[in-house]
Amino acid sequence: MIYQFADCQLDARAHLLTRNGQEVHIEPQVFDLLVLLARMAPALVSQDDMIAEVWKGRIVSDSTLAARINAARKAVGDSGAAQEVIRTIPRRGVQMAVPVDAVADAPHTPQPTRKINQVIRYTTSRDGTRLAFAQSGEGPPLMRGSHWLSHLEHDWKSPVWRPLLDQLSAHHRLVRYDPRGTGLTDRTLRGGTLEDFVADLTAVADAASLDRFAIFAASQSAPVALAFAAAHPDRVSRMVLIGGFSRGSQHRADASVGKAMTEMIRSGWGKVGSPLMQAFSTVYMPTATPEELASFVEMKQISATPDTAAQLRSLIAEFDVSDVLDKVTAPVLLLHADRDAVHPVTESQDLAAQLPNAEFHMVDSPNHVMVPSDPNWREALQAAQAFLSAAD
Repeated sequence: MIYQFADCQLDARAHLLTRNGQEVHIEPQVFDLLVLLARMAPALVSQDDMIAEVWKGRIVSDSTLAARINAARKAVGDSGAAQEVIRTIPRRGVQMAVPVDAVADAPHTPQPTRKINQVIRYTTSRDGTRLAFAQSGEGPPLMRGSHWLSHLEHDWKSPVWRPLLDQLSAHHRLVRYDPRGTGLTDRTLRGGTLEDFVADLTAVADAASLDRFAIFAASQSAPVALAFAAAHPDRVSRMVLIGGFSRGSQHRADASVGKAMTEMIRSGWGKVGSPLMQAFSTVYMPTATPEELASFVEMKQISATPDTAAQLRSLIAEFDVSDVLDKVTAPVLLLHADRDAVHPVTESQDLAAQLPNAEFHMVDSPNHVMVPSDPNWREALQAAQAFLSAAD
């Protein structure tokens, strides 16, 4: 359905809002709220209606509701003072203050799904480490920062990673690589300083002929991406960082938790049925389905040896890019699960306060690894895609 009101057009199926013919980028929850208001117009939409429709019955605070309503007003060119398009009736609800015309869109004819393939190539880093990288999709270039648990071929078949890779490859020429010591990359771990990891990202970008590009990075790949962006501001257009940090666990109050995780790795890594690995996995993705969890455990068995995995985690715990954040000029979107038990949400909040051009988006989830079965996985991905597609 397409809804027309004031100088706006809201296409519910295409998930598109335009005002005066210009596309307006908004968060998924704000878009859903506008669709609800337009569909119910001119009826009043209560707080309970909004929670049931937009948040699927989850409890949200009054401040969250107010923030989304204010964002909806801003998106349609309105304000809380004027309330010319969206009107609030105190203690009763919200309604459209202008006429809304609903137009049925043309019947949708499913198009054949374009098969996305990946091509794996190799390059070398500055110290001679052999790096495996893959390319898939077409469009603006996007580098996916390497993550600790990685295997280019296994990721391509994994129920945890393949849905994400399909989405990113559908809109971009996606480049990703296995970090040193893991996957199809050189399994002999040499070096391992932050500078080495930045050199690896640089080598892959050069080998893939990426001049200026966006970066999508999660967890420990976030500080590597930030260090690269600080050193090469002309090459980074924008960044999406998920569950990231500027200081590794060794520099934080939760250092003891990081050490305990490393000991779990040394004791149970790669052992089928190990309760330690099961516990380790559920810390990273507590709401995962059995299929997702099994794939994540399998990843441990093929991504790296126990010693390498433990050594990598210890090296990552020493990362600290807090002294170069002011040199990052690219726009940054920070996504972080509010109950992340691996890297606390305060890490992304600190980044938002220190980076010159950053937006913060909290995700209602306990998962450090955002699995596709997470109810808010699509919301987070839509926010990332909208941010990446925005003009520089």
